[in-house]
Amino acid sequence: MSTAGFNSQNGTGTGQTYANGPSQNPVALQQLPGVNYGMTHQSPYNPMQAKVPVPPGPGLYPSGPYQPIPPVSSYHPGPPPTSYPSAPGQPLLSRPPIGGLPSHTPPQSASPSPGPRLPPAQATPPPPAVSSSSYYPNPQQPMAPAWQYNTAPPPVGAAASMGTPPHGPVANHMNPAASLSGPPPLSSAAYSTTPAVISQTQPPGPGMPPTSLHGYSQPAGTAPPPINPLAPHSYQPSRPAYGPPPTGPPPTGPPPTMKPTPPPTGPTMANATPPPPKADGAVAGNGPQASNSYNHVDNKMVGLTQPGPPGRHLGHYPSLPPGYQNTSAPHATSPMHPAMQAATQPYTQAPQPYQQLPGGPGPAQLSPSLAALSLKSSTPEALRVVNLLQERNLLPPSPVPAPTPCLPQDLQKVNCNPEVFRSTLTSIPQTQSLLNKAKMPLGLLLHPFKDLSQLPVVTSSTIVRCRSCRTYINPFVSFLDQRRWKCNLCYRVNDVPEEFMYNPVSKSYGEPHKRPEVQNATIEFIAPSEYMLRPPQPAVYLFVLDVSHNAVETGYLNVFCQSLLDNINALPGDSRTKVGFITFDSTIHFYNLQEGLSQPQMLIVSDIEDIFLPTPDSLLVNLNECKELVQDLLKSLPNLFEKTMETQSALGSALQAAFKLLSPTGGRMSVFQTQLPNLGAGALQSREDPNQRASAKDIQHLSPATDFYKKLALDCSGQQVAVDLFMLSAQYCDLASLGCISRYSAGSVYYYPSYHHQHNPGQVERFQKDLKRYLTRKIGFEAVMRIRCTKGLSIHTFHGNFFVRSTDLLSLPNVNPDAGFAVQMSIEENLDDMQVVSFQAALLYTSSKGERRIRVHTLCLPVVNSLSDVFAGADAQAITGLLACMAVDRSVTASLSDARDAMTNAAIDSLLSYRQSVLTIQQPGLLAPACLRLFPLYILALLKQKAFRTGTSTRLDDRVFAMCQLKYQPLAYSTLMIHPALYRVDDLTDEGALNISERTIPQPRMLQLSVEKLSRDGAFLMDAGTVIYLWIGRNCHPNFLTQVLGVPSYAAVPENLYLLPELDTAESQRTRAFISWLRDQRPFYPSLHVIRDESQLKPTFMQNMIEDRTESALSYYEFLLHLQQQISK
Repeated sequence: MSTAGFNSQNGTGTGQTYANGPSQNPVALQQLPGVNYGMTHQSPYNPMQAKVPVPPGPGLYPSGPYQPIPPVSSYHPGPPPTSYPSAPGQPLLSRPPIGGLPSHTPPQSASPSPGPRLPPAQATPPPPAVSSSSYYPNPQQPMAPAWQYNTAPPPVGAAASMGTPPHGPVANHMNPAASLSGPPPLSSAAYSTTPAVISQTQPPGPGMPPTSLHGYSQPAGTAPPPINPLAPHSYQPSRPAYGPPPTGPPPTGPPPTMKPTPPPTGPTMANATPPPPKADGAVAGNGPQASNSYNHVDNKMVGLTQPGPPGRHLGHYPSLPPGYQNTSAPHATSPMHPAMQAATQPYTQAPQPYQQLPGGPGPAQLSPSLAALSLKSSTPEALRVVNLLQERNLLPPSPVPAPTPCLPQDLQKVNCNPEVFRSTLTSIPQTQSLLNKAKMPLGLLLHPFKDLSQLPVVTSSTIVRCRSCRTYINPFVSFLDQRRWKCNLCYRVNDVPEEFMYNPVSKSYGEPHKRPEVQNATIEFIAPSEYMLRPPQPAVYLFVLDVSHNAVETGYLNVFCQSLLDNINALPGDSRTKVGFITFDSTIHFYNLQEGLSQPQMLIVSDIEDIFLPTPDSLLVNLNECKELVQDLLKSLPNLFEKTMETQSALGSALQAAFKLLSPTGGRMSVFQTQLPNLGAGALQSREDPNQRASAKDIQHLSPATDFYKKLALDCSGQQVAVDLFMLSAQYCDLASLGCISRYSAGSVYYYPSYHHQHNPGQVERFQKDLKRYLTRKIGFEAVMRIRCTKGLSIHTFHGNFFVRSTDLLSLPNVNPDAGFAVQMSIEENLDDMQVVSFQAALLYTSSKGERRIRVHTLCLPVVNSLSDVFAGADAQAITGLLACMAVDRSVTASLSDARDAMTNAAIDSLLSYRQSVLTIQQPGLLAPACLRLFPLYILALLKQKAFRTGTSTRLDDRVFAMCQLKYQPLAYSTLMIHPALYRVDDLTDEGALNISERTIPQPRMLQLSVEKLSRDGAFLMDAGTVIYLWIGRNCHPNFLTQVLGVPSYAAVPENLYLLPELDTAESQRTRAFISWLRDQRPFYPSLHVIRDESQLKPTFMQNMIEDRTESALSYYEFLLHLQQQISK
């Protein structure tokens, strides 16, 4: 397996001159080992840095490169262990315990329990490298694990991380004096209100049981965490100063009290591994089975043996195969599947707010305000132990919300919206070694230019920033008094400018802490002249159009011209807005639109080897002054090339001409291409072998064939030109090469495979809707974005469409509200003295009106020093989104199989770390904290996603475009592409509906992505992000057919239906309202496809049934068994 890191920069290239950032292509640049090359040099997850030994095991993080996964069939569990290790001895407590931050750490066992015990499992060496294309390389069946268990779960010793004292003062310890008072009532329902009883006369010793159920005993070899003294008294108009505490002797006074932690909850040991599905995936029933293209099993993949006696009911599964590959009989399926009705509580990660003082504490008051929680905490929902092999219904009934950081209420209410700024870990580990032990990536996902309904805009000429690190003032700074504030990133004390003393909102003076900049985590400034290197550029739009014979045949030109005519007055801009047009086939055509001409004038340049501009001053014209000529050109353009027989495409030369035209001003270049460029500069040849589309081997040609387009993109970026690419092709067009022109110039890629104005009306509608949004959406020109973070943290890799100008500065010639970004981070210095850390993204851009603006987002997160707290703050969706970006880079720089292995190992590593270092009682099964219970499902969904799947016929351009989308789309949109949402829509009601703008929006329950959930007497809607499928069962109720589809019977449903008729019925209104509501939640337009059993799109629909087995991929249940076997080694 390749040892290429999973953090390569976006893109590849062959020349160091045009590398995106310090290092782009490790193969081309031949980096030397051990040499720091800047951002791409990564030290996270280095076992040499860990102060606590990390147990060996497969995975991404222990040794740098990802470890391969052995085939499941090679796993033969040996005899089970016979006893648990004894708990270490417990020291006597010489003083009352110390209170502090509410910890999610599960308690250590107070004493050993009688009975037989299992010895610790022996560590196994890393397995040999194998291909991940199939987990079953031969028909040999893996043996089922034979669990042995006791009557009561015996405890084990303390985790390795608990035996190491903290490296410095532990944040957020309470004031000793404050701990002596009685605990006030709790505000969070997540914490238990049953107080623990601590015996202060006879504390539990090594051989004594705890004094109560919630008693806490400290393991041997540990020291009590030192007290972190509070910051000195400061000016506190609404929030006191905070930051690193002052050095000095510890405070004197009575000893504080220690907080006991109750034992964790989880499944009992009496539940063994549930039975796997039958090999054929069939379920007995009276009626005919629903047709499923993926019911049969490939000869190379065989069913797993079922543990336990026949017919035994295990866990929460039904008695027949446990629903991981079931096909229900149509008449046996109720509107709500019984398994869904019996689901456990929904997947919610409840916030864990700190107890507040009446006055609203600031960061420096965290410790006293948490004193009340010292005796009343319990295991939060995020750490509830879940046995994935026993709990079937893990999917929540509605979309999963982002977890809420464990912050005081006054900080949380002003924290950044997670749709804009989101971290993979909502609790930041105190050290890099702690992060390494967690085996989860630390990173941020941003949507910086998102359309916002409310955005405070500050017009003051004074922009207050830190004099040292240049951080913008934000809600998480501290005011020492009215004249001084402390930066929350570098902790420098700065003066408050006189102009900042006046509050323009309240019209008052002397309250700088109430200014909008200090009350909003997202804010926009109107920048003064010192933020401008040149006068703000005008909005300039240049359209480059393919007019070859292939392009004319698709009919896209008519749609484009009509759409631009309809929206020409809605183009963002002002009186200075300019437009221009270039068309091309084997030659380049320019259009003179100079004011005073009676009609547009076409200028043809046939020398494509040495391109030049015939009349540079009249090719880009003022839109307001020449609007009539522009409209005349758009009306006549489709007819000009109606009879053309030119089949060649000189795209590269057209791009060079467009770059020359836009270089003086900058602007946006919109390129429309319908075939592989085959003439002049940048000419390409077909690299796809259609016979290899379904290959289970490594996929070739994911990297560019030439660096021409990347070099041109970097030239464009330097001149503030962004290139957006629209691909409308039925044939291979090498998107891996052409996409570079958008990727490195901060543009976007739109892809419409098999586009034709007659044969594919659904694509035509999507193109029209996308084009309208594209032409009218907000846009920023000549932008740069810088991400800052608290001292001790560092950024080492970016993901998205941009060019890295310096280690933390992204060049964005254009920025649009539909673009997302991701960054990977590491911890360079211990965060021992910090209670919270902050991240700030500042986007400087020129608006379409010519204003220089700065949009600032600030995110605040707590710092924790225990592994359980790190796990409690894990965001499974954000981790999956970041891993997807990392996997795309790995696929390009190494291989697709490496990327697939790395993603699987990411799931194995995190669950193994949780099992070894967080769980205090080892239990059989595949255990995960509740916050990560969907993580294996998301990883399996990624493996089956179009970008990474193998063994299924996938066009190379489709795969590359899916990779582009994962890198470019914000998390909210890419999540649906990874794991679609399935709803039953033939029984929509107004119960629980939303009322938005006088519309009633039904809210059906989300279903698991399995054929088991489909029934032939229903209709099901699948939202897959860029496309929406409506699957109609063969026995669908006639009422739905007539009231929603407007047809009398199933046979009358049209084959290519993509629009629902607007019928005046309650059922039709509910269905259309729900689909419209789904579409309104994203900027692009997902097309609708109505699918019948015999539709050509049915296989595509079924491929999104992630939990089912396919010819080349495991079912979800089999994937869980695979993870369990790897973890149990």
